[in-house]
Amino acid sequence: MPKAAINGIELYYESHGAESSPAIIFAHGRGGNHLSWWQQVAAFSAEYRCITFDHRGWGASFAEHGSPLRENFIDDLTALLDHLKIDQAFLVAQSMGGLSCLGFALTHPERTLGLVLGDTTGGVATEGTLAALKNTTPPPDGPNRSLSASFIRENPALTFLYQQIQGLNPPRGEDGVISGFRREDGPQVESFAGWQIPTLLIVGKEDAIFPPEVIAEVQKVIPGSRMEVVPGAAHSAHFEQAAVFNKLLAELFDTARTASAAGAAAD
Repeated sequence: MPKAAINGIELYYESHGAESSPAIIFAHGRGGNHLSWWQQVAAFSAEYRCITFDHRGWGASFAEHGSPLRENFIDDLTALLDHLKIDQAFLVAQSMGGLSCLGFALTHPERTLGLVLGDTTGGVATEGTLAALKNTTPPPDGPNRSLSASFIRENPALTFLYQQIQGLNPPRGEDGVISGFRREDGPQVESFAGWQIPTLLIVGKEDAIFPPEVIAEVQKVIPGSRMEVVPGAAHSAHFEQAAVFNKLLAELFDTARTASAAGAAAD
């Protein structure tokens, strides 16, 4: 089991694909772990180096019970890339993973080739985003919280798999909601001054945690970002509608690599 000794813990990760290929970092949500990205790794590892990992306190990245979790995510991701000697990467996040990926991109824009925020605000805390969030009424924990009713009805085997992946996570006590971590402290409009990172926002049409109207508020403050709404998906578009999700990713990656190559040629 590959683990990186970073920031006082051993962070579990996997690397699939040639080390010489452009890297993609996949950051899972609260209900997942590195296994959540099986459909993306299968689709992209022939052309890219796909890195999946378990956030501290999730999966096999064990952290001391009661220790700070989410406030370490950005430093953990930075240390993981350093450990793997990856200078630049595409970042793909789902839900909670947006805290890691958007935070990293804001801190290290020069190391971020492109950013995909899947069913997540990334922690953006503008007035419009917070106001839209107040109108949401997410279901309690269970399949209906993250998966659309049609997906659950039509895909019982995949629904079971989704639950089994979530069940591999250890108990986390306060579930990573640590004192000092407040939604209101997230990125503001001014945080994106000079933003030039190719950014794609993907949201399931039936997402009840971060509905399209919430993500639309996020898109307003990230310069040049694009938003795509995926029918037949709720809070896990990457899992429920993987073919659509992967196609959107491929388009962003291709566009970003073409623009980067053109810029390099111009220099």
